[in-house]
Amino acid sequence: MKTDKLFYRLFLSQPSLIAELIPEIPIDCEFTYSAPAIKEKGFAIDGLLTPVGDDPSLPMVFLEAQMQRDPQFYGRYFAEIFLYLHQYEIQKPWYGLLILPNRSENLGAEIPYRALLNAQVKQIYLDDLLELTDLSPNLALLKLLVVDEAEALVLAQSILKTADTEEEKRRRLDLVEAILVNKFPQLSTEEILKMLNLKTADIKETRFYQEVLQVGLDEGRQEGWQIGLDEGRHVEAANLVIRLLIRRCGSLPPSLEHQVRSLLVNQLEMLGEALLDFRAIKDLENWLVAIS
Repeated sequence: MKTDKLFYRLFLSQPSLIAELIPEIPIDCEFTYSAPAIKEKGFAIDGLLTPVGDDPSLPMVFLEAQMQRDPQFYGRYFAEIFLYLHQYEIQKPWYGLLILPNRSENLGAEIPYRALLNAQVKQIYLDDLLELTDLSPNLALLKLLVVDEAEALVLAQSILKTADTEEEKRRRLDLVEAILVNKFPQLSTEEILKMLNLKTADIKETRFYQEVLQVGLDEGRQEGWQIGLDEGRHVEAANLVIRLLIRRCGSLPPSLEHQVRSLLVNQLEMLGEALLDFRAIKDLENWLVAIS
């Protein structure tokens, strides 16, 4: 799962989730998100939530999702925080928020940082949510990240049903679908929509629907390189790239289609990667000129 952006998207879309996890933060506190660089040993903050407004008592939150073993994690995390506080001469309070898969991952020695971990850093273990049933919609979104496929269906639908307004329903739908796409990459877009038992009309208004093309490209690339390139079937690989280009840029002039079909297999693979950033036919034309 590409979890970093997904977590920050969750917290920015559902700001009350921060208040649920860190009760010291007011429920109506809004944040902006950034990823500032630290000019020391290549350190960089993964996620910094800064309160909107001029209230000096509202804390900034250093958010990080650490989903795998890293024996140097705690040391690096606190080094980044204090370097940032020093470098930018911060005079506001702060909290740390760590999203972790379970309590067994080796993230390094806690002893040097125990006071901070006990007082200023909240550690949320996603596995702890698996046994809980009476969760708020916000925490249910976090649980959705770790439940198995069978339970994900029921949980996703229950999250959507609890929305009080159409705006809230669309926002939750967007997040639920984004989670499912990342969580179950082996499922097609159609299977995910079927899983949610939603009508096409409901989907078209969501950000997810607008990003389906990108998802389709990723799925096509995974399947196409496996089938077309790895097995050396040049025609099938070219057909795949043509389909993706049409979905990305619109109808191709015959001359451009001929140029694409004339590419070598390794060039088709390069184009398959490059086209993810294309926005128009002109991008394809420029790419073809660049490799000629």
